[in-house]
Amino acid sequence: MRTATTALATALITGASSGLGAEFAARLAARGHDLVLVARSADRLRDLAERLGEAHGVTAHVLVQDLSDPDAARRIAAELAGRGLTVDLLVNNAGFGTCGPFETIDPRRDHDQLMVNVVALVDLTHELLPGMLARGKGAVVNVASTAAFQPTPYFAVYGPSKTFVLNFSLALRQEYRRRGIRVLAVCPGPVETGFFHVIGTRKAAVTGSFTTPEAVVRTALRALDADRSYVVPGLSNRIGAHLAPRRPRALVAAVAERMSRGVRDAMAGERVA
Repeated sequence: MRTATTALATALITGASSGLGAEFAARLAARGHDLVLVARSADRLRDLAERLGEAHGVTAHVLVQDLSDPDAARRIAAELAGRGLTVDLLVNNAGFGTCGPFETIDPRRDHDQLMVNVVALVDLTHELLPGMLARGKGAVVNVASTAAFQPTPYFAVYGPSKTFVLNFSLALRQEYRRRGIRVLAVCPGPVETGFFHVIGTRKAAVTGSFTTPEAVVRTALRALDADRSYVVPGLSNRIGAHLAPRRPRALVAAVAERMSRGVRDAMAGERVA
């Protein structure tokens, strides 16, 4: 059966060198998409491109770019134009988090986090969506998080960055749903990726059990095929995501602070050590 995404020619995936990004690349290659793989790690991207090309007979282009660079999206668009590539499926997957008491976090790290999680995502969508509209087809998949659904102390920047991703995606979907463009927000809970190594503690998985990149991407692509607006993989994650917003925001924040104290204490231990 022909799925909605099989009609799309080339998919660009950010954060493609590992985790969810690599899994998106593998599953889209298996569906017959050519790929543009974007990340900072040239060696890992080249290895992935070679493996997917051999396994699925697709062309996988490598584009090395640090998305915290203010000109990242413009440079990516220029490189695509230079190679004669058009993108009909954009997967804004790249992102990272910080956690701990706000005053202890390096401001430069939080700045880079917003550049990657929010600014680069919006800029890339600005660069690529007009071409999709001109061709009358396309899709944008934005990876948010269950953190998007409530304020979470000790994740004071990460959580709001994902709230932005979710609401941005929902707004775009309403603007373009009748113009041939699908927009999907994916809101996973804890996933077995390098995210928790970067953030500094597995205790950052405050709620929900860990799942795999395979399960998340499988759910995401099914949701995209069904033209859904957003998806929360995992039953317990869906329950939490949909119950929390129905409570007073101050109460939700207070409960979240109690649940997140383990993160605060873990990060304090890291600093003492």
